[in-house]
Amino acid sequence: MTQEQTSPGGPDLTRGVSPAELIEDKLLGHVGDQEILLVRAGAEIFAVDAHCTHYHGPLADGLVVDGSIRCPWHHACFDLRTGEATRAPAFSPLSCWRVEQRDGKIFVQVKLEPKTQSKPSAKPPADTPKRIVIVGSGAAGFAAAEMLRRQDFGGQIVMFGEEADGPVDRPNLSKDYLAGSAPEDWIPLKPENFYAEADIDLRVNTGIAKIDPQAHHVVTATGETVSYDRLLLATGAEPVRLPIPGAGLPHVHTLRSLADSRAIINAAQGARRALVIGASFIGLETAAALRARDIEVHVVAPEKRPMERVLGPQMGDFVRALHEEHGVIFHLEDTVVSIDGRNATLKSGGVMEADVVVVGVGVRPRLALAEGAGLALDRGVVVDTHLETSVSGIYAAGDIARWPDPYSGESIRVEHWVVAERQGQAAARNMLGQREVFDAVPFFWSQHYDVPINYVGHAEQWDEIVVDGDINARDCLLRYKHKGRTLAVASIYRDVASLQAELAMEQGAAV
Repeated sequence: MTQEQTSPGGPDLTRGVSPAELIEDKLLGHVGDQEILLVRAGAEIFAVDAHCTHYHGPLADGLVVDGSIRCPWHHACFDLRTGEATRAPAFSPLSCWRVEQRDGKIFVQVKLEPKTQSKPSAKPPADTPKRIVIVGSGAAGFAAAEMLRRQDFGGQIVMFGEEADGPVDRPNLSKDYLAGSAPEDWIPLKPENFYAEADIDLRVNTGIAKIDPQAHHVVTATGETVSYDRLLLATGAEPVRLPIPGAGLPHVHTLRSLADSRAIINAAQGARRALVIGASFIGLETAAALRARDIEVHVVAPEKRPMERVLGPQMGDFVRALHEEHGVIFHLEDTVVSIDGRNATLKSGGVMEADVVVVGVGVRPRLALAEGAGLALDRGVVVDTHLETSVSGIYAAGDIARWPDPYSGESIRVEHWVVAERQGQAAARNMLGQREVFDAVPFFWSQHYDVPINYVGHAEQWDEIVVDGDINARDCLLRYKHKGRTLAVASIYRDVASLQAELAMEQGAAV
């Protein structure tokens, strides 16, 4: 997504507008050069910034729910009264503006001072922690640290990350940043000075070797012992590496970190042909980004259709055709068995020369620390409805967590950015004693050239896919059903319908 600034639209709100102009309870207007959104919620009318603080999504196209507004692009949620970003992927609040009604008109002229954001509703318990340690500086770890400070936690926060960079916008690493259309200063989730100002002790390039639940401390890779009162385990996942000859050659890359993305960008300089192994979301987003750099791209993958396991055959065929339309060459139902210099040998017997190779064959959760600490595991770290593990005082969030999903009725583990961030936020509140049930509906998005695919819910299997609209016309909503019940919804340019499906799942209603 690009963050383009355009001339403000709609009426000048300083001159007043009629309440009748609020179509479907919203009206886009402006105060000077600032676009403002008027929103009617119940008997009240609010005025807030018109664009999401995440990727500048148009909130005028969003959904108003119980005194909040949800972004149509990536489902961030904002409190209309305070402007607070109550749900990831947005973290920065919207500005709020004073609304005045007189002479039958609505006027907006003055920006309000930021209001106090959400605080615990109950008095903190006597055992409020003095130090919280977060292992992992990805989506879940960052969201937890940020939320702890937003909740007025006054104790110490120590966050360990193995990567050299602080928390970054990981989804962008395979999208606009890799394509060269997003500058690097968009990539950090917060500026470097945020951590010092928020008194978050962020320790990059620092791995954890051991967790001792009995002693309530962690041991770093260099032998330092750091105690904790509460611990959040957010170690994330690591790319699966191919067990084939040549997989460790310098021009063979995986994509997970900012360093990985930089390395691929450097390798792409002057490259003529790229080989992407795997037709996963990461693999195909990488293919699209490299095509934007005018590199010939070949994709080798064992499946018959890309993304069929998650999105089904119809959407899989569309995704393949979309990439072929942009010049990607597929070699499906095939695999790479060895890489020798610039030559990759396929199982089918062919040999392909490539200047750069990117392996995108999935990730695996990083469970070694959890296993060493004796936490209950089941294809992930088992957590309860509050994201607490089998060991009291230790919580888990993000790619490693397997939690009881109230909508599907099953325990699930999901490797999605927004899920990780929302779990980090919930874990933060629960480490402060709030006992919040994590029941957010999983959501992710994937971007292929100019086509976004949004997905809400979680369907590991289905017996029916109901298509509303036309997939090839890029105007569709697909319902993934099992025994008559919709478990997930994928959509292209049906943003409000996607938000409505998410809300219906939250409320336990039929989609």
